Amino acid sequence: MTAVPAATGTNLDHLTSWDADWSGLQVLVTGLGVTGFSVADTLAELGAVVTVVDGNEGPENQAKADTLRILGCTVRLGPEAVAGLASAVEAPLDLVVTSPGWRPDQPVLREAADLGIPIWGDVELAWRVRTRGGKKTAEWIVLTGTNGKTTTVTMVESMLRAAGLEAVACGNVGTPLLDALRRPEPYDVLAVELSSFQLHWTHHIEPTASAVLNLAEDHVDWHGSFEAYAADKAKIYEHTRLACVFNEQEPVTMRMVENADVQEGCRAISFTTDTPRRSMVGVVDDLLVDRAYIRDRASQALELASIADIGTLAPRHQVANALAAAALVRALDVPAEAVREGLRHYDGGDHRLQLVAKADDVLWINDSKATNPHAAAAALGSFTSVVWIAGGLPKGVDYNPLIQAHGHRLRAVVLIGRDSSELAESLARHAPQIPVESAQVGDTEDGSAAMESAVRQADALTVPGDVVLLAPAAASMDQFRSYAHRGETFIDAVARLMETKDLT
Repeated sequence: MTAVPAATGTNLDHLTSWDADWSGLQVLVTGLGVTGFSVADTLAELGAVVTVVDGNEGPENQAKADTLRILGCTVRLGPEAVAGLASAVEAPLDLVVTSPGWRPDQPVLREAADLGIPIWGDVELAWRVRTRGGKKTAEWIVLTGTNGKTTTVTMVESMLRAAGLEAVACGNVGTPLLDALRRPEPYDVLAVELSSFQLHWTHHIEPTASAVLNLAEDHVDWHGSFEAYAADKAKIYEHTRLACVFNEQEPVTMRMVENADVQEGCRAISFTTDTPRRSMVGVVDDLLVDRAYIRDRASQALELASIADIGTLAPRHQVANALAAAALVRALDVPAEAVREGLRHYDGGDHRLQLVAKADDVLWINDSKATNPHAAAAALGSFTSVVWIAGGLPKGVDYNPLIQAHGHRLRAVVLIGRDSSELAESLARHAPQIPVESAQVGDTEDGSAAMESAVRQADALTVPGDVVLLAPAAASMDQFRSYAHRGETFIDAVARLMETKDLT
């Protein structure tokens, strides 16, 4: 395989339903993770000629490859398979469908783009196959943001289910979007979390309601610039049918709505943790209220829920997430009672401001999901005296604004991560009075020794009334398998510490 396959020039405009003629379409699927497997499985069922490539030859990928080969797919694994387009495929291609983590400058994708071969993501494919035979077509509620996506989309799911609708949170969380669409009994509503990576490879969807929760510097290394990252996020509003939901307290999200080409009659609805004006949802006293979807919104507000309904820990950013979810589901006429019940029965899951322990009047909080400075700022802003466990893989972000805004909340800092020098430099520059210690890295691959050390060091730095907060402001992959693994390691280390305290 030496010649690079050229684009066939096949027109793909007719591929707008499951029942379209996909047979014989030559498709390259890049990546064999959860998304890539779902894409390949779907395309094989549609009758396309599918080749899958992935650089990882590990046992899990080998098992997936065996399954896909049974379905008629060609699978190539290993570094050579992803070195370039000629290494990946033999036949001329009609289409590439990529997994969201693959960067545009990856050689296979870069060469495909240079040749004019269309490149889709799984979201684009899912939108095109969403209708099938005479079955009902689910409404799409879609949302993105730098932080709070998973919390908000699962709140949306809970509210929709409380209203008696068949709904599922999918996309960048939980069930792969294509798997949700292939359910034998179709859902009424898909609550779709979209990452900036997924949006980059999405070209045309028409959601019922859409939202950008917030925007801060993140994934600059992947997108190339903050402007490119923001532009991909803004794509979520395009062609929205009923409601574009934005954050009143982040004007950049309003400008995204203003610049979007939405469908006739689509409304702009904002959410705020302050008192709402017309066409907004917000907070009055301790109540979440709606002044957007009621007839007399000029003079009245409809009570949706109380802040207490959100849970034991309801910091401002969590209230904002609940309001965004309410604004999205209200576009589908979900009643106030379902908003309230959805919040009351909502399970926030682990690793998001998760209370782990309380001892000696000190709270231990796991927010390992805070993988960037914006998320860490939300967590730090929830408390007044913090011993902060932070650090990890920085993803090319700037820590200075975070320390400038929240340095006054810090009692001390314990750094984890194999190289947290950028965070350490920001702390020295903007909070030089704060004690900073570094956890020992240890020689274990799973980071357990470093986390054990960090927890013990943090404990020694606390006084009554403090919060020990794991909110790393960085990715986890330098020491841990994932943010969840990092959080679980923290929980285990705190549990061992609590056992020691029980003995004294």
